[in-house]
Amino acid sequence: MKGRGDLTPFFSPCAPQVAERVKYSPTHWDWSLAPVFLLKTFGLFVVTAVAEIVGCYLPYLWLKKNGSFWLLPVAALSLALFSYLLTLHPAAAGRVYAAYGGVYATVALCWLWSVEGLTPSGWDIAGVAVTLMGMGIIVWGGS
Repeated sequence: MKGRGDLTPFFSPCAPQVAERVKYSPTHWDWSLAPVFLLKTFGLFVVTAVAEIVGCYLPYLWLKKNGSFWLLPVAALSLALFSYLLTLHPAAAGRVYAAYGGVYATVALCWLWSVEGLTPSGWDIAGVAVTLMGMGIIVWGGS
């Protein structure tokens, strides 16, 4: 049984050396290594979210804003990249996708602001904050 706050399942596929260090003591995570892996994982989540949003936004431009037909092949490539990036995440487990969901909501709100030029409302920001708190509870809450 995993101990409270054990991130081994979350990080071990990304960092075999970390998994080896905690292999004999799964309830003791070496927290000195966590920041590097958190940053790498978060960065991968952000790139994955951008690829997904671009892959969905370009057909929207084509359908609703009379964009060029050539947006569609680019969208397909972006969604293919998104699918590939999903395979690079630490594990295909529910916790990883829950964490990705929190990052996705944050990136989508940043997209709304930077690309679509709409200022997020207080409700938008509160919703993303709740999503990120939920992500943290799922990832660090243990099992």
